[in-house]
Amino acid sequence: MTNNANQRGFTIVIAGKGGTGKTLTSSLLVRDQLKHGAVLAIDADPDANLPEALGVKVERTVGDIRESLLKFKTRRTESTGVTIQKMMEQGIMEALREDKNFDLLVMGRSEGEGCYCAVNHILRSVIDTQATNYPTVVIDSEAGLEHISRRTARDVDLMLVVSDGSAKGMATAVRVKEIAADLRIEFGRMMVLANKITDKTRDIIAGYAEDAGIEMLGFLPFDDNVAELDALGKPIWELPEDSPVMVTAKEAFSVIDAYRKEKWSNLTI
Repeated sequence: MTNNANQRGFTIVIAGKGGTGKTLTSSLLVRDQLKHGAVLAIDADPDANLPEALGVKVERTVGDIRESLLKFKTRRTESTGVTIQKMMEQGIMEALREDKNFDLLVMGRSEGEGCYCAVNHILRSVIDTQATNYPTVVIDSEAGLEHISRRTARDVDLMLVVSDGSAKGMATAVRVKEIAADLRIEFGRMMVLANKITDKTRDIIAGYAEDAGIEMLGFLPFDDNVAELDALGKPIWELPEDSPVMVTAKEAFSVIDAYRKEKWSNLTI
């Protein structure tokens, strides 16, 4: 589905420390947001797990493309006269894995020393361009906070930080808020989704969020069905609709839908 030519797709970045359930949340969002049309899913975590969660195989990553371009030492190849930037953009388009209802782009390895330093900028430019072709863009970011300080998560509609039932998980959410404020990075809205929550930890996590002035999107319980899918290596599409995580996720995502509707209605005024 093609979005309005002048309207960027609703962009959601999922952040959080490792092990909190970022990829689960990202895959649940992709599954849910298909109700608005095609989704562009981007796995920006070097330890890419989103393809498996969505049940697709990816042949090439942005990291693979970067490696293939490292041998070029100048901006322009002598044989074709095509700039490295243009080759990178073409390569990224080739790496886009097209499925029936969604497309997936995998970042792959992170950039190391001596790399082609403009790759991150080119990727950001391609994402910005492609976002107008999809009603929704879901970005599973790398664990930690570096992507915030590098501004790869700038100008998004929703920064969704995933926490678990721990003080460390919520501390990451607080740091995201602090770094964004320090660097003057604007999110349309920032929320926290708490994963693997029990009756005993729910109020504790809610208290952390209230003290930090961070909006809670919702609480996802531990779900045996999710654990079974992970153990069997099955995709999110096989999670039953009446699964505890699915039921609570839909309730939480309805808040996103309301925000999305309000945002787009304001843009059309």
